[in-house]
Amino acid sequence: MSRVSTGPALGATWAAPANIALVKYWGSRNPDAGLPLSPSLSMTLRHCVATCTVRPRAAAGVQVFQRRRRGQRAGHGGGAEVAVEVTFPVAAGLASSAAIFAAVTCAAIDAFDLELHDDALADLARAGGSGSAARSVAGGFVEWRPGTGDETELEVIAPASHWEVRDVIAIADPCPKRVSSREGHRRAFSSPYFDRRLALLDERIARVRDAIRRRDIDALGAVAEEEAVDLHLIAMSSRPPIRYWRPATVAILEEVEAMRHDGVSAWSTLDAGPNVHVLCEPGAEPEVARRLAGVPGVQRIIRDRVGEGPVASARTLL
Repeated sequence: MSRVSTGPALGATWAAPANIALVKYWGSRNPDAGLPLSPSLSMTLRHCVATCTVRPRAAAGVQVFQRRRRGQRAGHGGGAEVAVEVTFPVAAGLASSAAIFAAVTCAAIDAFDLELHDDALADLARAGGSGSAARSVAGGFVEWRPGTGDETELEVIAPASHWEVRDVIAIADPCPKRVSSREGHRRAFSSPYFDRRLALLDERIARVRDAIRRRDIDALGAVAEEEAVDLHLIAMSSRPPIRYWRPATVAILEEVEAMRHDGVSAWSTLDAGPNVHVLCEPGAEPEVARRLAGVPGVQRIIRDRVGEGPVASARTLL
């Protein structure tokens, strides 16, 4: 970790990004601890970030404020004051929990002057229950594997500088989803298609790693679309079923297919929510953003890209 000293009175501030899973984390051996059942592989983002300040305090009691568009939430614990600010919709299937837990973890480690290697940092970030936070502590293209016991393994497949992939995010619904990802992980095992997807994951991981190595957006996008469909197939066939898609979600997916028909290499993927990430290379980004903005029901476009991971900041939220 690269530290920025803000002094003991101010604590430490870190910004950590969300990530988009190319091969998904869906189905957990312990949802409350964020322990994965299978490997996943993601691209760390740059602009969808959570910023956290942690200020140690000697007296017991901590106030936690999560600032976002729809108001504030507060909680209590002990040992520090914590403030979190998020730049994008929260609990809407955009990996906001990954960004938040990664930012809190990095800021706390810095504020309390601790040192952790990448695997331990990832395990601490996901321990609050957001498994995908483990991938947000690193930049570029990241594979996260189950490991053994309560420990997991993290590997950076390639740094952000390896390949300038863009991610144009079409917001179909910015509101918090009705069924949390944690509950989705619990229900996943009830889907009759869950075991079949597990059997395909090693081959999909290998295809994504190869596509990243060769910088092949079409090969990468094809796997990303397969994975997104399978995640939502499992969610919709779980008992009881989970339906994350909205009418605008379907319209966005159809527009992405139309773009490819017109010669624009654009590929869709979704995490557990209604909002669609569209992967493309830099030259296609303006056209992709323009066409997605014109889809009925799209409320906002976020133009993001592969990022370097968490960074320290001299600012403070407290």
